[in-house]
Amino acid sequence: MANAEHGGRPAEALGATAVGAVQARLRVARLGLWLVAAILAVRQVAVVLGTPRGERLTDLETWVGPNGVLHVKGSLYDSTQFTGTPFGGLVLKPLTRAAEQALGWGWTFGTLLLVVALGLVAARALPQPVSRRTSLLAAPVAISLLMLSLPVRNTLYLGQTSIMPVLLVLLGCFVVRGERTSGVLIGLAAALQPTLLLFTPLLWFTGRRGAALSTGASFAAGTAVAWVAMPNDSYTYWVHHMAGVGLGGRADDLANQSLHGALLRLGLTGPLEIALFLLLGAAVAVLALRRAVRYAHDGQLLLAVAITGCAAIVVSPTAWQHQLLWVLLAVVGQVGRRASDRYVWPVAIVLVMTLPARMMVPDKALFHLFRTDLVLLAAIATAAVVPFLSRTSRYWQTPIPTAYADKVPSRFRHIPLVPFLRRVVSRPNLLFELLLIRVTYYAYAQIRLAAAGGSNSAGRVAAEENGAEIHSIERALNIDIEYWANHAVVKVDWLRDFFDFYYESFHFGVPLAILAVLYWRRPVDYRWARTAIGFATVFALIGFWLYPLAPPRLMPGLGFIDTVHGPQDFTQPDYGTLTELTNQYAAMPSLHFGWSLWCGLVILILAPRWWMKALGLLHPLFTVTAIVVTGNHWVLDAVAGAVIVGAGFAMTYLFQGPRAKATPARAAQVSTGSGAPARDRTPS
Repeated sequence: MANAEHGGRPAEALGATAVGAVQARLRVARLGLWLVAAILAVRQVAVVLGTPRGERLTDLETWVGPNGVLHVKGSLYDSTQFTGTPFGGLVLKPLTRAAEQALGWGWTFGTLLLVVALGLVAARALPQPVSRRTSLLAAPVAISLLMLSLPVRNTLYLGQTSIMPVLLVLLGCFVVRGERTSGVLIGLAAALQPTLLLFTPLLWFTGRRGAALSTGASFAAGTAVAWVAMPNDSYTYWVHHMAGVGLGGRADDLANQSLHGALLRLGLTGPLEIALFLLLGAAVAVLALRRAVRYAHDGQLLLAVAITGCAAIVVSPTAWQHQLLWVLLAVVGQVGRRASDRYVWPVAIVLVMTLPARMMVPDKALFHLFRTDLVLLAAIATAAVVPFLSRTSRYWQTPIPTAYADKVPSRFRHIPLVPFLRRVVSRPNLLFELLLIRVTYYAYAQIRLAAAGGSNSAGRVAAEENGAEIHSIERALNIDIEYWANHAVVKVDWLRDFFDFYYESFHFGVPLAILAVLYWRRPVDYRWARTAIGFATVFALIGFWLYPLAPPRLMPGLGFIDTVHGPQDFTQPDYGTLTELTNQYAAMPSLHFGWSLWCGLVILILAPRWWMKALGLLHPLFTVTAIVVTGNHWVLDAVAGAVIVGAGFAMTYLFQGPRAKATPARAAQVSTGSGAPARDRTPS
């Protein structure tokens, strides 16, 4: 008995120590996240208040400033500057007595407090069960996401009121007690934004009929009070403009992310556009409400609120940037049966709501619809398309686990440095990969351009000095073959045309094709190859930043012929049109050769046939020839390109260890996209 007692105490102490360590890490993480949220809040306030007067809080100044429309004795809608409801104008009227300076500070900090309250309520409304870690970290994460979101940033910058309706709805659904009070808050939100009346059927069909009736009554009361106080304005808004249609900026403006705006941008006008808008809007609203009711009964009320709010965006005549916050709430939905897919939907929503559409979608005619209506498409997907998991699904708490390749022993003791980055066997989610590639490429393009100092003329002197330095080094090494190769190829038309075409056509196409084949046929190798080229590109960006370099074709006085872009006017700071659009001094290292060498090495390592390996090695050979004979790179640029590719593979090896191979049993799981089967759960 004594031995048993003494043997148990150390275990109990060890368990208590472990629990204490976990709690300490949670406290540190929570403190860090709250610090991040505070920094973001301070930054947003600094951006707003640091903007010159007259350029900040422009909507608020338009309404309540010394010459704002709320001061005007005539109609609020004599100009199109005020687009809110008459009830909103009635609420804002008292603010016209405040001084502009005090109002600016007060409004900014007041909006900030509303955002914090919104984040706290949203964190509290997460569907149960919620782990202790999630409950502790949810609030600062929610507030940080709100601070980063485009709707909140626009609301703070413009001085808008769009936070209020969202907060009123969430307070009515999750905080206040009593159906009557809940309905009053949601009705007031609808009086500010009429399409939020969609929450009335949601309340009705989820059994909160008292709240639904109270919502309708409070909306009617607020609208009636405004009608009595401002009859002419109320007639203008509700009758002449039919619930505000036509007020504000042009309805086909890109900032209007409603279905009405999208149809107008497609060229539809008149009765056809109106009929199509009403038909499609009604279909989205009905489908969204059916889904929202189902998820509300399932215990996911916050998701139901997000779905209904997204439907309100779609059916609204105008949905400006600051009114799109409902889409961000959809981040709480769980999508996908596999554990590895769970992060895809929230990451996609966060990217869409925090980054401009031009960063997410390429500027190509093929993707024009997605580029102009990205947030609208996200709202439609949330409202009517995305198959969110039910809490009764067996995959809700036990998704299909991720399958990993067997670990490959390393020759070195401390490799891999990050052992938890294990090689996943199953194919990664395509949506996430496309988002990752697009955002990474946009960042690459912006950094590449910024490395020139904002324009090519800003870095021209340093780039030409570095070009002369590289030329001198090559002459000392007897490898300055660029002039001879350039002029030799120019004399042979078909050879010049071939290398010009090769230089322009294969730089992006071949790497993307290899990644596509690996993604489909060899997912484990895809992740390995993608990581290596990612590291190599990062190293190249560092080189562009630290060492701007003029390529041979942009070195005045050396006599090179620019075979691809044509003659350049060296008397102009930026030479010509092409150099105004991209950084022409991003030459060291050569990513043209670096990416082609990556292609050749990947094919050499992975191709099953010797002739495939030989064919793959031709690509870097043709590429290095093309970049030299066209005058676009020095020989040393190609050497540096080879160095960064080697560094990319080395970093991949350092962090993740040797390239993993999927065993036959593991590889069979790729085709089904699953790991071990999840345990069945009895639906409740």
